[in-house]
Amino acid sequence: MHMKVRDVMTSEVASVNGSTPLRDVAGVLIAHDVSAAPVVDGEGHVVGVVSEADLLRKEEFREQFYREGYRLPLRARLREAVGHRAARSQERARGVTAAELMSAPPVTTRPYTSVVSAARQMSQHGVKRLPVVDDEGVLVGIISRHDLLKVLARADADIAHEIREDVIGNCLWADLSSVEVSVSEGVVTLAGGLERRSQARVLTRMVERTNGVIGVVDRLEWKDDDVGPWEES
Repeated sequence: MHMKVRDVMTSEVASVNGSTPLRDVAGVLIAHDVSAAPVVDGEGHVVGVVSEADLLRKEEFREQFYREGYRLPLRARLREAVGHRAARSQERARGVTAAELMSAPPVTTRPYTSVVSAARQMSQHGVKRLPVVDDEGVLVGIISRHDLLKVLARADADIAHEIREDVIGNCLWADLSSVEVSVSEGVVTLAGGLERRSQARVLTRMVERTNGVIGVVDRLEWKDDDVGPWEES
């Protein structure tokens, strides 16, 4: 029911190795129309990520090393003023290979991670994509914010089918044969009758967790109100 990273990731990944010259890194990003590429070692393990931002940072600092009296832009000076970042940024600015300029250690995810967890990782680390690695750390794909948007943009028919087949069709804890499901613009409407109110609550919550569901309209009816007043919220 919960979509996994493997369901939406891109398996064909444009990657580079640590010794790739920055000019060639830029060429890879342009050729594959991506904004970042994983950096891998000889066995395919992900050791870092090099992005457009990393390449532009080098360009930003270029004049500092080649023109006497050059003064960094305000944005760069403020960034450089933050603790240990100063030495690291200048060191990376001098880099000429992917390994010298990449962001490391990389933030990665696994194929079996839920897309919700992957989205949380992106938000926590402020990144737009995550290399997907197996349990040995070997690159197997990449997932981007664009891939996550595909989950939110699921067709209503696909959402309805999943709810009917995976939620209602496989239910062993209640008789849901009378439940009707309709979906419009990602909003699910549930109608029909159940034996107990608690069953309706569980069903509604399961449907809410279905990928692509924006909201649930509960029009379910029940015979036995077995939910106490302390459980209303």
